[in-house]
Amino acid sequence: MIWIAIKMLVGDRAKFLGIVLGLTFAALLITQQGSIFCGLMLRTCAQISDVTGADLWVMDPSVRYIDDVKPMLESNLYRVRGVEGVKWAVPFYKGQARAKINPSISRGEQPTVIEQVVLLGLDDATLVGAPQRNKILAGSLRDLRLPDAVIVDNVRLEKLYPDEPYGELARQGLRFYDRFIGRQFEMNDHRAIIVGVCEATRTFQTNAVVYTTYSRAKQYAPQERKILSYILARTEPGKTPGEVAGKIKEATGLGAKTSDEFLWMTIDYYLRYTGIPFNFGITAMLGFLVGVAIAGQTFYNFTIENLKQFGALKAMGATNLRIVGMILLQALIVGFLGYGMGVGLAAAFGMRVRGTELAFYMPWQLMPITACAILLICVLASLLSVQRVIRLEPAIVFR
Repeated sequence: MIWIAIKMLVGDRAKFLGIVLGLTFAALLITQQGSIFCGLMLRTCAQISDVTGADLWVMDPSVRYIDDVKPMLESNLYRVRGVEGVKWAVPFYKGQARAKINPSISRGEQPTVIEQVVLLGLDDATLVGAPQRNKILAGSLRDLRLPDAVIVDNVRLEKLYPDEPYGELARQGLRFYDRFIGRQFEMNDHRAIIVGVCEATRTFQTNAVVYTTYSRAKQYAPQERKILSYILARTEPGKTPGEVAGKIKEATGLGAKTSDEFLWMTIDYYLRYTGIPFNFGITAMLGFLVGVAIAGQTFYNFTIENLKQFGALKAMGATNLRIVGMILLQALIVGFLGYGMGVGLAAAFGMRVRGTELAFYMPWQLMPITACAILLICVLASLLSVQRVIRLEPAIVFR
């Protein structure tokens, strides 16, 4: 009976391909939109995941996500260092600055460029939070301690230097970034010299990321009484980050989160207070409905055209349960093919857009979600056909 069901399914190639293509489109749309949504959520907390070495973030208690910076007094740093279980604690600045590039202090004859940048100030002694060494594309991390030194991420260099021949990047490789070493620009009427170019994770914002030391960041940032954005801390061996975070809250009254907690707190903020989940959810739902409509209608027409064959099988003694099993088997076959092709096309799309502005991340959890959606589409499409087959009289064959 299994072989008969397969022969009936592929007998009409037009309808067979129509069902498979409908399910492929549904799987592609659900997986693609889900991957873009996951990639976008990861970008909201990219600067948290980029910080290595520290497992605790200490902040103002009212902070809700990474970009919700509420400056603190620098004296809080010493209070955190005195908490039992804290191995070390260093300052970390995060804020906005205005970069001004003009021909008088830069190479070339490009017009004046004024761009907002994300300014990150790292501890002068340890440089905790700096890009990893394998992410440095040009220059050296040690040079960040030189006077007026900054490191810029490569993704947004085009905003700061729009007239450069970036098309040569593919031909020249990483040496292309060497041309930016030594260039200068202004931030808050202070000179900044590029000593390195790094590869930073793309963020939710479109501004360039500039790394410098904490003491220098205070010069580049607008003057305020409170300047400390976050405190990065490390727990002592034998202590859990969650336990030490509780002690910091109790001793200082500040907010303390582990890196994972702060990461998910940032994602939760964007899920709650932005329309991103709703917009992507509508697109994924449309893909599901289109799959139901195309697969359901095509599969129903396929079953109607084969009513005589099903009637002949019932006349020869096949039970309703056996016939329903054949229909479900046919639905599972087209569902498996559509799911595989749709997910494969989504993965190929993700590889194609890797390194572009489009956020794309396909976690393994998305695969079973898409599989369940395609399975549900197949079940709904089968239900439309099963009703006609169950009510079918075997005598129809002899009319």
